[in-house]
This record gives sequence, C-alpha cells and structure tokens, in this order.
Amino acid sequence: MNEMDNQKLQRQLNAAKAHVEKMLPQEILDIFEKTIHEIGDSNTANGLSLGTKAPDFSLPDYTGRAITLSEETTKGAVVLIFYRGHWCPFCNLELQAYQRYMNDITSLNAQLIAVSPQTPEHSMSMQQKNELSFHVLSDLHNQIAEKYNLKFKLPEYAHEIYRSLGISLDTFNGDSAWELPVPATYVIDSEGIIRAGNAYADYKKRVEPADVLQVLRSL
Repeated sequence: MNEMDNQKLQRQLNAAKAHVEKMLPQEILDIFEKTIHEIGDSNTANGLSLGTKAPDFSLPDYTGRAITLSEETTKGAVVLIFYRGHWCPFCNLELQAYQRYMNDITSLNAQLIAVSPQTPEHSMSMQQKNELSFHVLSDLHNQIAEKYNLKFKLPEYAHEIYRSLGISLDTFNGDSAWELPVPATYVIDSEGIIRAGNAYADYKKRVEPADVLQVLRSL
C-alpha cells in the first residue's frame, strides 16, 4: 500500500475542511478554531494511554440491544471509535472510510464499534445514512467517553453558532449538557488492552484505517 492510500481519509477530510471554509463566514471559522485550541490546551480530554486496560461498557444500539465490550473482545480485537455525531461531516467521512475497510477488518478476526453521545434515534440515522455494517452505539450523557478521558464541554459562546447551523446538541444528545467526546480511535486486543490509539482535539483529524489495519495485523 502506497503513501497515497495510507492518507486517503485525511485527504477527504482536508477537502471537507476546504469546503467548510468556503461556505462559512470567517468569524464562525474563528470560533471553531478557538474551541479546538481551548480543548487542546486544557489537557482535559487526552484519551487513554497505550497499554491501559480499556474500560468495559454496555451500550445500546438503535434497536435497544446492548453491546458489551468485554463480550466482543472474546471474539477478537476491537476497533473502537468515538465520534461527535451524524451532524458532523468529518465524522461521516470517517465512518464511511472504515466501512470500506470492513472486509479487511473482519478478515483479521476483528470488529468495529462506533460510539457517540447521540440518542439511539440519531445513531440509527448515522447507521442507515452511511450503510454501516458495524455496531453504532449511543453513549448517553457521555458516560463512557468520560471513562476514556475524552469528554469535554462545548464553551457556551459556541452554542448559538452551532444552533445557527442546525446543530442543537440538546436535541441530538437528549440532554442540556452540551458535552461531546473528542474524536478518538483505539485498537483493543482480545485481552482488553489498548494496543494503539489516538485522540484529537482537532475534529478535522482522524486515524487512518490503513494504520489501524497495520496494528491489527501485528496482534
């Protein structure tokens, strides 16, 4: 696999970033960047370290069926993705990219779980819109994101900007907390240990599926 293949998702994210920059006024873009820098500087949502035991959880999919991490790792490695919501174009691109790699992931006896604070109804929208074949789970109130040291509170000055763009987190997430996870991807082995992972304060950056496959092949 060449370098172009390895960076395919990031090229798509960069194109989405360029599109957003053309569509939105600079003052809104500046607010977005301000929140990114504040989250990064706060050191409050850095994720978990490699070698850490992944916190177990049971979360519902849109049908109400509970999926338990420790049960899934008995079947093999798990790729665990925390994303913001189906309103986020960068999250959609990420999950679409991983869907294209699902045959490769399952051929390595691994599976993928995607988690967001959205209500099950909105998780269903994400799954159906992108034709995702993997688990898409609802982490209401960001309880699991907090265990993974990913939760942050969106600054109040950004709320009206988000609402003006049709992004009312109180509606999407079913609470008034205006909290989100920073995007993160972990590879968890069959013993429940985090073997690779990254968390990004900048939501325009994500882990490449090709890099995840390399980790899975090394397990």
